[in-house]
Amino acid sequence: MDPLARNNVTDRGQTSGRAIVFAHGFGCDQHMWRLVAPAFEDRYRTVTYDHVGFGGSDLSAFDPQRHGSLQGYADDLIEIVDALDLDETVFVGHSVAAMIGVRAAVTEPTVLQALALVCPSPRYIDDEGYAGGFSEDEVHELLETLDSNYLGWSRSMAPVIMGNEDRPELGQELTNSFCRTDPSIAEAFARVTFLSDSRADLAEVEAPSLVLQTTNDAIAPEEVGRYVAGRLPNSSFVRLDATGHCPNLSAPAETTAAIEAFLATLP
Repeated sequence: MDPLARNNVTDRGQTSGRAIVFAHGFGCDQHMWRLVAPAFEDRYRTVTYDHVGFGGSDLSAFDPQRHGSLQGYADDLIEIVDALDLDETVFVGHSVAAMIGVRAAVTEPTVLQALALVCPSPRYIDDEGYAGGFSEDEVHELLETLDSNYLGWSRSMAPVIMGNEDRPELGQELTNSFCRTDPSIAEAFARVTFLSDSRADLAEVEAPSLVLQTTNDAIAPEEVGRYVAGRLPNSSFVRLDATGHCPNLSAPAETTAAIEAFLATLP
């Protein structure tokens, strides 16, 4: 299957030179980058896409085996980069997509030249010596609720994830995005997201990396972001003034400026 059609790839900006690939998080689609990606089109080739099962992707391409782990989504990303023959590719991944980018960088070290990870988490469940933000019971309860009442879960959780109570329209946008997703695919992707453990991958990433962290992130607390930055061999950490888990929507200018500053450090 053509990866560009499969993942509903949008290719804009310059036709040569450095490319930036933007990847969305759980329950969303590439529309979530509409306030950030256009700022780079005058100087870079910009690519946005939908993970299989979300947005305008080909739902028939969803394979429970392939997409039963982050590796399948990383393979999709690698195929997109190869199909477009991108040069000097910078990957910008939000939430779970951050670890999809990390997995791709480990799988094919030459495919991504740099990574900007927005509110990343390599493991959501607490472990000995590691605070992921959730107990194992809490994650399984979340997944059970999502499985039994996805729409209800979406309406209650989206505003919490967005984390900007004074701007309810943002929570409503995330709710609407969640509710457009096929519940069975969303439930499968949620299991991949919340039960994965990518901690061992971090040390294997050779590319320079940026970790962007917000305040009051209910999904990936600051301690997690600092953990990620501390385990990546060549990383920098930036704490944004933005609140909540989706600064690409709630604080696009600040998010854009931080990515711009990171790009300026690359050779």
